[in-house]
Amino acid sequence: MSNAQQEAVFDEVLEVLDKLRPFLQRDGGDVELVDVEDGIVKLKLMGACGSCPSSTITLKAGIERALLEEVEGITEVVQVF
Repeated sequence: MSNAQQEAVFDEVLEVLDKLRPFLQRDGGDVELVDVEDGIVKLKLMGACGSCPSSTITLKAGIERALLEEVEGITEVVQVF
């Protein structure tokens, strides 16, 4: 994948996260995009989301599902600390 393609995917991921961010912020949390590498999105959950027992569900059922539907080439979303 070329640098231009990587930047385009990174930007698309940011757009999707910006759509989801208000829902996370409403509950006192947020999300930071750390990296996108080989179809794997690496995210850091912050604020209330970082310590919430439901953060895995938020990550997989919410954020990952949205990214898989909206950004071509994404295969997985993982949390980094």
